[in-house]
Amino acid sequence: MADIADIASDLMERRMERAMATCRLPDTMAANDECEECGCEIPAARRQAAPWATTCIECQGIREKNAGRYRHA
Repeated sequence: MADIADIASDLMERRMERAMATCRLPDTMAANDECEECGCEIPAARRQAAPWATTCIECQGIREKNAGRYRHA
């Protein structure tokens, strides 16, 4: 029978694995070179710096600004 320390250790290990899985970068690059918000081309410098990006810098900034508003509401 597992004691409290074993149960806590298992729980922490599962939580850590889940957190690490969400932090991993995608193995593939974005499917296309167009922003999914505005349809404009994602600049080559952004694609190189963040190959997983699906939005241009301007649209990503708007997303992040709006996400901040919802968190603090």
